[in-house]
Amino acid sequence: MERQSPEEIKAYQEELLRRQLLYIQEHSPYYRRLFERHAIEVAEIQTLGDLVHIPTTSKDDIQACNEDFSCVGREEIIDYCSTSGTLGKPVTFGLTEKDLERLAYNEMRSFQTIGVKPGDVVQLMTTMDRRFMAGLAYFLGLRKLEAGILRVGSGIPQLQWDVILKHRPRFLIAVPSFLLKLIEYAEQHNIDYCNAGIEAVLCIGESLRDASLNDSVLTRRIREKWPLKLYSTYASTEMGAAFTECEAFQGGHLHEDLIIAEVLDEDERPVPDGESGELVVTTLGVQGVPLLRFKTGDIVRKHVAPCVCGRNTYRIGPVEGRKQQMVKYKGTTLYPPALHDLLAGFAEIEHHVIEISHNDIGTDEIVIYISTKETAAEFLSQIKDRFRAKLRVTPRVERRSSEELQRVIFNPLSRKPVTFIDKR
Repeated sequence: MERQSPEEIKAYQEELLRRQLLYIQEHSPYYRRLFERHAIEVAEIQTLGDLVHIPTTSKDDIQACNEDFSCVGREEIIDYCSTSGTLGKPVTFGLTEKDLERLAYNEMRSFQTIGVKPGDVVQLMTTMDRRFMAGLAYFLGLRKLEAGILRVGSGIPQLQWDVILKHRPRFLIAVPSFLLKLIEYAEQHNIDYCNAGIEAVLCIGESLRDASLNDSVLTRRIREKWPLKLYSTYASTEMGAAFTECEAFQGGHLHEDLIIAEVLDEDERPVPDGESGELVVTTLGVQGVPLLRFKTGDIVRKHVAPCVCGRNTYRIGPVEGRKQQMVKYKGTTLYPPALHDLLAGFAEIEHHVIEISHNDIGTDEIVIYISTKETAAEFLSQIKDRFRAKLRVTPRVERRSSEELQRVIFNPLSRKPVTFIDKR
């Protein structure tokens, strides 16, 4: 279906949407109340354009009414996943047997998109515990694809290299900035990493491209040392689906039978294709906790131009920021990804943490804590000059020890590295 015409893909999605709406009306306490409150006749929602008649769903709605979003009894729940709670209280999602199969199918397609084949060996550098959906999804997708899986978990460069050198995986699944740590360790221990058999990495958690779909500074730094194919994938627990790049590296392709995506402005109106807005998703084929027009809070762009790979599904560009993490600093609007990418351009920086807070007059303040091999006093000035030139602002930059920042970044209570702290 992904290689059919856009019109055929749209018609297919609309048929799946109509089925999902009937299911939700029958089984979802939350949405049944919503339909009654707004006098919505589900039978009248026939096209993707008709979705605008359904109010959006926010993270606050799910946090306030978590159990009312569930469409099945406890006896049908096979696995319990939860959100990371990055922007608030974590939310639980119960998955049925069918939902787990959907999750496996989603990731199988993602792995096929980047070239993984049956019999390939893939090293998983992310956690599968703590009710984390991503690690589970990767495992299920690779198993469905009949690929070999090395479940090493996150961090510890020495352990990662021990496994790589022994089992020679063709693919890795990793946070891209961790690849720099692998390179550093390999250089210190005379490991010929460019000939270790790894061809490509499915990169999670950090953007590889900028808003124009060009390689980010982080991507360029990795590839200057290690000429790998770096594929970006973007997903969330709420959508239970992923947007994964093909070999064109021009945004993540939609899985047309799993999700419907809208990109909306502040007034919840569609933005023109290629312009930034908030990603709003409607899940298809979900039994446990289906969502209608869920506002992800992620700022992205939709790209509809034909892709050279032959797929006719539209693509979603990198997350340029999160609405709740927008920073207004000295008259300039900033998002954390722009700050992270600028800092990635300094090879001397070992670790960094960005902290945002309100000052006494109620405006945003930015403090950047760094650990660095460069001890010269003028190095901090170089960082500030780069910020001034690229982003037109100059945040406060302070040195901290590597050990202190590592304790913050790799907090054992967090499932993801913590490099942005919002104290507002």
